[in-house]
Amino acid sequence: MRQGMGRWRMGRSQQCGRDETKAAPEHSQMMTLVNSLTDAVLSTDAHGVITIYNAAMIGLLDTNATLHGHHISETFQLQTLSGTPIDVFEELSKSPSIRTRDDLIMPLSDGDHLRLEATFAPILGGSSSTDGYVLILRDVTKIKSLEEERDEFISVVSHELRTPVAIAEGALDNARLLAEKGYTQKVHEALVAAHDQVMFLAKMINDLGTLSRAERGAADETETINLMELASTLHSEFAPRAAEKGLRFDLDVSAQIGVIKVSRLYLTELLQNFIINAIKYTPRGGVTLRMHRRNGVVQFAVIDTGIGIGKTDQKKIFQRFYRAEDYRTRETSGTGLGLYVAGKLAHKLGCTISVKSRLNHGSTFSFELADQPTSA
Repeated sequence: MRQGMGRWRMGRSQQCGRDETKAAPEHSQMMTLVNSLTDAVLSTDAHGVITIYNAAMIGLLDTNATLHGHHISETFQLQTLSGTPIDVFEELSKSPSIRTRDDLIMPLSDGDHLRLEATFAPILGGSSSTDGYVLILRDVTKIKSLEEERDEFISVVSHELRTPVAIAEGALDNARLLAEKGYTQKVHEALVAAHDQVMFLAKMINDLGTLSRAERGAADETETINLMELASTLHSEFAPRAAEKGLRFDLDVSAQIGVIKVSRLYLTELLQNFIINAIKYTPRGGVTLRMHRRNGVVQFAVIDTGIGIGKTDQKKIFQRFYRAEDYRTRETSGTGLGLYVAGKLAHKLGCTISVKSRLNHGSTFSFELADQPTSA
């Protein structure tokens, strides 16, 4: 907050004189209390002219200019979510009771906007007359954004789950009918189809679980990891899977690769993600896991000889549920969550994923992690 904004701003008659020291203790206490509020607050006279405002209001408006004496409708350019302008003074004077709205936005100079929750309250005088008004504004941009993102995510996940569940259900029903009619040979095919969809669902659940742990910071604890042992473990896990497709899975690890201190879950899941994708989208050739150490930085890379990724798709592959339009990608099962989760894991590790790829010439996914002090 700008210098000079740490005090409750008052009208000229209250500001300019040293006579404020004569103000009643109750008034001073009230000013201190209101000034401690984090919400933006101001009051106007009965005609909508601003008389008092606090530092949070100045911060919300991003200005150091005085608001005293300005009409409230000229000071605020508020709109509804649909973009319809509203007259703030008209909203204030609309009702003799306190009202709250959370469907307002305030456009910003950079083209963006703030989502606001506004409370409109009259100041009642004698004989039920209105002496003025109080406006309280709260910036709820982040809260609303998270709510909308959550709702969208739930909607998309529900949609993505619907298809494999329907296919598995259909395959199992088909297997039951075939068994009842004695077509035992075809039962196996139906069960395999159902099994494939169950495995797809298991992969999606695992991705969602990893994403949840990363978002909650459940595995932020760091530990000293022997990188040669990690590479060997990954090779033992994925070499058989690569061999099933007739692929090589090679290791290119510096002899003195040593150790690194990071979250084991995040690093392991990130490398597993890249390796799984590399095997999935490589019809021939092989996959290489590379770990090199240079100048206090460990360079990780997963390199494949697969189908590659087009330049247009490279800009989108880290979006959730995005899958490239290439027909070869569509021929393989995938949740569209893998690289989205990878991006989140990389963020938690404090690194950036680099992608180098050409269609029909393979892909390289890489990142770097700086050494941290270890107990090794």
